[in-house]
Amino acid sequence: MDIDKLTTLLQAVQNRDVPVHEAVERLKGWPYEDIGFAKVDHYRALNQGFPEVIFGLGKTPEQIAAIFERLAAKGLPVLATRCTRDAYEAVRAKVPDAEYNPLGRTVTVRVNVGSQQDNLVDDVGAAESKSTSSKKTEQRECEHNISGVEALGTVAVVTAGTADLPVAEEAAVSAQAMGCQVRRIFDVGVAGLHRLLSKRDELMDVQVIIVIAGMEGALASVVAGMVDVPVIAVPTSIGYGANFGGLSALLGMLNSCALGVGVVNIDNGFGAAALAATIVRGYRR
Repeated sequence: MDIDKLTTLLQAVQNRDVPVHEAVERLKGWPYEDIGFAKVDHYRALNQGFPEVIFGLGKTPEQIAAIFERLAAKGLPVLATRCTRDAYEAVRAKVPDAEYNPLGRTVTVRVNVGSQQDNLVDDVGAAESKSTSSKKTEQRECEHNISGVEALGTVAVVTAGTADLPVAEEAAVSAQAMGCQVRRIFDVGVAGLHRLLSKRDELMDVQVIIVIAGMEGALASVVAGMVDVPVIAVPTSIGYGANFGGLSALLGMLNSCALGVGVVNIDNGFGAAALAATIVRGYRR
């Protein structure tokens, strides 16, 4: 249940197009649904602008698939992170439209915005408004990106090296699922600064930049010194022994002298994407 669906349902009840007992039936399982091993949170989209995200690490493929199915049944986009291919196959058995990004280890399902809008119209029994609804549907489709979430601004995902791509893809897919347009700018680390400088125009034309780097993590400071938008730095565990599994990059980013740098946890591409989407969503208020 997202805010649009809830508003439409309440308006339908107010207009007596939907009986109270039917509205109660539709709201069953809200704000959460207890499926035994998990309490699936259906309130999250209304509260935070995006449905509950499934963290796959530590869950069995069957558990991931069961949670994914319940979220998808609500007609909203679903995102699962840190998933194996076995988990994806289990999800696809229940949700055939699910898509897997093996590099980012994400499983997603998109929303067909037009179908969703048609269902809302049918639900409230407003057959006479289908012509008007069709025009609104076309307009809304233009305002949404591939995930079916309302289209937000553009987020650049920038990596220092090719070894950072798994974290970068997790960030990119997550940001797309949350409604952001994503611009991928990969392998532009400080070891070859000319590669980054050639992308300066692209970096100046986005709302938020996610910078992903291992080793000493210097790329975030360099990028932040070039732009006037927020930079979300993601240290990765890529590096030699003294990198300490990403700790050196984390400390380097935390100690950045550049303005406008925020830092998330090591290898946390999803967390960076969630923060970026929150920032970009704020621009539209």
